[in-house]
Amino acid sequence: MGTGLSGRGEPQNAKAPAACPALSVPNPSPASRRGPLTLALTVAGSAALLLLGRLLLLQRPLPTPDSSALSLERIRRWDPDPERRREASLLLLPAASTDDPSRQSQLLQGQGWGPGPLAPVALKRAALAREAQGLSATSEWKELLQRFPQVPPSADALYSLGRENLSQRMELLRRFPAHPAALAAALELGPQPVQRQQGALHLARWGPRWPGAGVRLRQICARPAVPLSTAQRGTLAVGLARLGDGSRALSCLGSGRAEPSQELEIGRALLRGGPAETKAGVARLLALSQGDSQRPEALEAVRVLAQTPAPTVTPAQLRQLPEPLRLSAPVQARLVRDGGGDWRPLLQRWPGDPASWDLQWDLARSALLKGKVGEALALLQALPPDSLPPVLAVRQLFWLGMAQQQLGQQPAARRSWQAVLQRWPWSYYAWRSRVQLGERPELRLTASGPIALPAEPWRPLESGQPPLDQLWRLGLNLEAWEHWRQERPSATPSSPQELTLEGRLRQGVGDDWTGLGQLDEASLRWAGGNCPTTLPLQRALLPVRHGEAFSVAAARHGLDPTLLLAVARQESRFTPGVGSVAGAIGLLQLMPETAAELAGGAVSGDQLREPAFNAELGARYLSQLLSLWKGDPFLAIASYNAGPGAVAGWRDARLESDPELWVEAIPYPETRLYVKKVLGNLWGYQDKPRQAC
Repeated sequence: MGTGLSGRGEPQNAKAPAACPALSVPNPSPASRRGPLTLALTVAGSAALLLLGRLLLLQRPLPTPDSSALSLERIRRWDPDPERRREASLLLLPAASTDDPSRQSQLLQGQGWGPGPLAPVALKRAALAREAQGLSATSEWKELLQRFPQVPPSADALYSLGRENLSQRMELLRRFPAHPAALAAALELGPQPVQRQQGALHLARWGPRWPGAGVRLRQICARPAVPLSTAQRGTLAVGLARLGDGSRALSCLGSGRAEPSQELEIGRALLRGGPAETKAGVARLLALSQGDSQRPEALEAVRVLAQTPAPTVTPAQLRQLPEPLRLSAPVQARLVRDGGGDWRPLLQRWPGDPASWDLQWDLARSALLKGKVGEALALLQALPPDSLPPVLAVRQLFWLGMAQQQLGQQPAARRSWQAVLQRWPWSYYAWRSRVQLGERPELRLTASGPIALPAEPWRPLESGQPPLDQLWRLGLNLEAWEHWRQERPSATPSSPQELTLEGRLRQGVGDDWTGLGQLDEASLRWAGGNCPTTLPLQRALLPVRHGEAFSVAAARHGLDPTLLLAVARQESRFTPGVGSVAGAIGLLQLMPETAAELAGGAVSGDQLREPAFNAELGARYLSQLLSLWKGDPFLAIASYNAGPGAVAGWRDARLESDPELWVEAIPYPETRLYVKKVLGNLWGYQDKPRQAC
């Protein structure tokens, strides 16, 4: 029966399509059209979720030394990112006591994967942990050396593998000359005298301050295994000069002359010696300045000579210099200072030269002490504060405010003191500016009970070098220092930014003596720097060291422990083993005779180098001085440096009415600076936790 439709719903008599019926596609139903769209949306959504998840993972806080052990352990075990798991393992290493190296091995197991900068560090630490367990680490050292031959951790591999292989030791010295492993290997070279001499020359060039290097340098200078060339004698002499041993440096050099840069260092070291050494230093620097006047060493020699007062260096000697050097800023500033010439042309011509900064302050200080306020005001306004480093700008601004106040310019004076607080808030002049602004800030000297000094918070390095910043962030301070030294082994930092960075790295490896010295130098070079820019420097200048020793000693004698911190920062830069030319020893630089009197019996140098013992005697002495001067911080701190007998003769009415002016009238330049430094340190330690830029 025909219905007119086929079983497929088509007319029976319809003409077949021209195309093959097998290739014909029926119209899809709505449901079938939604399938591919749903799949595409699902894939896109999954990709978006994965991307979002990755972004969220990347935004998580990075682990740092301030991360808790619990959070680090959680990351190490469960984090999906293997790099974060490795970082957590490395951060947990300090908590794994060196008495339990097996725990370190557990943390480091399997962490040497990949080509990144942390792989060689993990391999090195794993090898050291095995050796600490008395196990062989030869395979670990060889793997490290094979996979990463040029990175600093491989220096430790060469050192370890080279214990019985001189060629590997020599390869270590060649490839990583400034690395601590190379310096240790250089000191160990021997037993042949020629090898010891080779090691001494390496130490003189790359690490004269390495423990034991000074003794080796002196031995080789006095009794060389083979005759030394002039260049080699110059290298050894400079190494001794960097140790402050000018007389041995001169003896080592003999009758010859070193390279200009070496002559400069030797001359500087000689100026710090006795009369005969000083005379020899002046002669060498004068000879250096008579050479090529365009050489930077010649100009620097002249700068040193111009800063050396008469009669050691006289104006007549400076006038005999070659004309380009005679007309330089340092010499002209010295001649104006000594001869009373017109200072205006000099400051206008060289506003950015340190010689101009020093001249401005010397003349302004003299005018202030003589009561010539108008002259002092003109001098203090001669250089814009932005042309000076902040640490000098705040001195200028403070005294500018004092002069303005005396001349009845009260609003201008307040603006000057407020500018001090905006530039360098943790300084002597910031403290005194707050006093002048009527705030009367508290400066705590005593305490009724124990006060615990806070631990230093971790702060990022912000070097702009990702590998270096990562090592620092993971608490791998030694590896960060080694990375820095490998990148620039013989370069001396010159810019304030580089000085700040290297100073902080040195602090990170426990070298506060050099590190704080570099930070102090940076603060005097950072011309025009503002507070936010120099904030890392300002914070690093006031570290907390030996907190327990200072807290215990301060509590025993009723002192605020920040007072001991402030004195130790200036006396020793927190270096227990340092000694002065006069014979003072230890953190608070006590003379053995004074220490014996305080202790009630003889004390040894080794005792004075013990932080707790030195802090105890220093706290006792400071307590006595505060009692003697009825709590006056100016008199007590001046007495710690110059002795109470000398200070007693300096007291006058200015101490009550104008204590800042009394400080400037102290006749000993060293004590004058000392009082401002220590009281500035004290204010900084007490105000730093509460203040920022």
